Amino acid sequence: MQIEVKNSQLLDIDAIFDFYDMAVAHQKKVFNKHWQGFSRELVETEISDNRQYKILVDGEVACVFAVTFNDQLIWGDRDHDSIYIHRIVTHPAYRGYSFVKEIIKWAKDYAAKNDIKFIRMDTWADNEKLLAYYTGCGFDYVGVVTLEKSEGLPKHYEGISLSLFEIVV
Repeated sequence: MQIEVKNSQLLDIDAIFDFYDMAVAHQKKVFNKHWQGFSRELVETEISDNRQYKILVDGEVACVFAVTFNDQLIWGDRDHDSIYIHRIVTHPAYRGYSFVKEIIKWAKDYAAKNDIKFIRMDTWADNEKLLAYYTGCGFDYVGVVTLEKSEGLPKHYEGISLSLFEIVV
């Protein structure tokens, strides 16, 4: 089995949105909150900025994720020297492959090459299953933030509390 992390291309955009639809369907089954959609323009920008990725297993897209290098609305004063991982979605046929650990390996390598000190992510503060999963993958839990402003963030960020996680590189 060959696993590769590669930049997504514009021709992948429909597949990325198919993954988001699968994620929302799964979120509705297992949790009381779910994503409420993303703009195509956002994803196109991420692709053109080389911030949207796919994980291939033997050439098949098995997982997608995005990154950013600033996240002021969520991380506030701590927003520096970081790569932020967002919107990890694994195709149902590939659940259990520990892609978060693969993403961490990739992010550590990326951070080392780009003088980045932290790998960070967030999730809903009351999602106990994901909180345990992320710490089990090596992230340190660093606290909860309640968003005061969510302008510029996807709709599902309105009025929520997020648990914050990081790995010091």
